[in-house]
Amino acid sequence: MDRRTYLSGPPASGLIIGLFIAHLAALVFGLLGILVMVPNPGLWSGDPAATQVFVWGMAYAGSLHIILGAATMLLAGARALGWWRVAVFFVLAACLSLSIELLGTGTGWPFGAYEYTAGLGLKVLGRVPYSIPLSWFYMGLASYLLACLIVQARGWRNRAALGVLLGAWLLVVWDLVLDPAMAHETLPVRFWVWHQTGPYFGMPVQNFVGWAGTALLFMGLSRWLWRMQPGRDEVTAWVPFGVYLANTVFAAVLSASVGLWLPILLAAALGVAPIVLGLRPPRRAAGGWRPGESRVGDPAPTVTG
Repeated sequence: MDRRTYLSGPPASGLIIGLFIAHLAALVFGLLGILVMVPNPGLWSGDPAATQVFVWGMAYAGSLHIILGAATMLLAGARALGWWRVAVFFVLAACLSLSIELLGTGTGWPFGAYEYTAGLGLKVLGRVPYSIPLSWFYMGLASYLLACLIVQARGWRNRAALGVLLGAWLLVVWDLVLDPAMAHETLPVRFWVWHQTGPYFGMPVQNFVGWAGTALLFMGLSRWLWRMQPGRDEVTAWVPFGVYLANTVFAAVLSASVGLWLPILLAAALGVAPIVLGLRPPRRAAGGWRPGESRVGDPAPTVTG
């Protein structure tokens, strides 16, 4: 393993960079709308142009950052893995998450009893916004690619299984800070409503079990069909890291706005910090050897799927 920085990798294309910047802008636009414009109509109600922007934002901004995030990770994934592999991940993540979300909103299993409001766009079968499967896809792919990079950087064995487990962990940690804020009763715009209470800021623990199971399912199936493990030679590391960090900050700002500080600390301690530390290459031991590298005299490793 060479001495490249932990956010290095193949250069990203200008289109990927542009989409990522647009994704960031949409996240900021959404925060301004939720936290500033909705609670303070006097800022825009007297200006026809500002009113049109507000009306447009209420209709489309809830799903805009999700669409741009999905486009960013779709192109970044295609550049790193090829179109076939990213298409496999997209289809599995979107179709399985939509099916499970439809089951959940209809039966209360596996996440608990909840329903979506109109804030995230048109709903599939009147229950699940079309943007929700896209969210599962792009944050799922970002989490999984980061997990694969961490497993490689640490030199751990059983890379396939650990990549899937860690990817699911990172996705669930993001929901630890997202879910309590987006459904909080004091948030100016609520995106879903819980009809079942629980110990985690009024939410059932069952929700996170459902998240973990869903993530393990589509990540595990994708890895099995890929027959390969992404690494630093393929993945531009800052793209999934930037997407994960930006969406975590978005959720953290919403959590802070409603006075939820523990979820922010959990996301930082269990998600962002482990990613930053995990992606750093391990220090060389005596003789210049790092864990995960072959030493002179070691037998050649066996390559497996």
